[in-house]
Amino acid sequence: MSIARKFSYALAVAAVAALPFGAQAAKNSVNIAMTLEPPGLDPRANASAAIGQIALYNIYENLTRINQDATVSPMLAKSWAISDDGLVYTFNLVQGVKFHDGTDFTSADVKYTFEANAAEGSKIKRKKRFVNMAKIETPDANTVRITLKKPRPMFLFWMGEATAVIVGEESAAANATKPVGTGPFKFVRWVKGDSVLMEKNADHRDAGSVKLAKVKFRFINDQAAQIAAMMSGDLDLIPFSRAAESLGPLKANPDISVTFGTTEGETILSTNNKHPALSKLKVRQAIAHALDRKEIIEGAMFGAGTPIGSHFAPHNPDYLDLTGTYPLDRAKSKALLAEAGYGDGLALSLKLPPTGYARDGGQIVAQQLNKAGFKITIENVEWPVWLKQVYKQKTYDLSIVSHVEPMDIGIYARPGYYFQYDNKDFQDIMAKADGARDPAMRSKYLKQAQKKLAADAVNGYLFQLAKTTVRKKSLMGVWTSSPMFVNDMRAVYWK
Repeated sequence: MSIARKFSYALAVAAVAALPFGAQAAKNSVNIAMTLEPPGLDPRANASAAIGQIALYNIYENLTRINQDATVSPMLAKSWAISDDGLVYTFNLVQGVKFHDGTDFTSADVKYTFEANAAEGSKIKRKKRFVNMAKIETPDANTVRITLKKPRPMFLFWMGEATAVIVGEESAAANATKPVGTGPFKFVRWVKGDSVLMEKNADHRDAGSVKLAKVKFRFINDQAAQIAAMMSGDLDLIPFSRAAESLGPLKANPDISVTFGTTEGETILSTNNKHPALSKLKVRQAIAHALDRKEIIEGAMFGAGTPIGSHFAPHNPDYLDLTGTYPLDRAKSKALLAEAGYGDGLALSLKLPPTGYARDGGQIVAQQLNKAGFKITIENVEWPVWLKQVYKQKTYDLSIVSHVEPMDIGIYARPGYYFQYDNKDFQDIMAKADGARDPAMRSKYLKQAQKKLAADAVNGYLFQLAKTTVRKKSLMGVWTSSPMFVNDMRAVYWK
């Protein structure tokens, strides 16, 4: 970390350390820090994880719900039955549910949502899951029968993710700015650059158990400012903190709790595999040999993170430690570059989104690659630019980003995905994994998939993003680990 940034942190903490701890927020409201402001509030329309952190399970609901321990439970579907061949799922819906605009929730809304997700013009990031639905039947208002083209053992889990939120046809077009769902909280207002405010949905079926009347997500990109606001009492919760170096005053405060958990966020050096140079395996291997994961984790995350060697979470039982596939060896990097035709070095651009781990990590990665014979130019971009140029247009060489969706190794089987890794062997492995109903066989294929990605050095695999949670000690029910990036406020309360 630069001297300037260290001074900034120290100044912010010192400024509030002498102050008495601020008055606790009203017992029925909570203020939450968000590092990034989302580009919209419709998780079906945009890939940004910040959308789900605000809207998933709060404003919108799904057929199923993913719990903190990654188990699946009922949500809008109160029960379900699965056919013996694993192709037909019959969902029995909760009755009497209404959208926030007063319209009734029925099986027709499920049919509309999933068919829209699969439609030709749909840009949803998990479109393949909905295209796999051969038929969606609605025998009555409270029953949905979904027939899949191919069996998918993870189907119930997928139905609890952000892209499977259920929306009403009447309100869907405006959901990006005025979201309407069936959840326990209603959208009130979005002050751009400042906050999103939600209030309790008094008509929700579980309204009696929801303790919070108001939830405000405040956009505070600067980590020092987050700490200062937490110390002064202006914030109640920082669900994903990076300020590990400055946690001392927070830990010492008897009114604040700091916990460490896990996430599904694989942080990678994203690589354009159709770039003239990066399409060569030896160049990607040269990058892999140049990366010092320990130095990156210490410098960018202050030690909070777990090294990874493929696109898979270490806490998953099917995880393989492949960090030794290409050990740190910069002499080997230079040799591989020369063999690939770049003996005089290789100039590449590194586009970095505005997250701290990307900007700080990018400086370290650039230095490491430059030592190995590369010539890296850093280009800092804001999220809308990143989403347009990197994610959509694929006009980039390298980038750094955390992929936070649970069990998303299957994205590598999508030839048009922004990595542009089009490998039939990998696609075949994932097809077998997705269709395997025997857990042992699925585990076998998932391990094969990890090995294939590691061997092909598709991306530079850096670390698994940790979840550092800072909260008022009397604020209960907050997730300390995240099988996906969500801030579920339904069960949060003041003690």
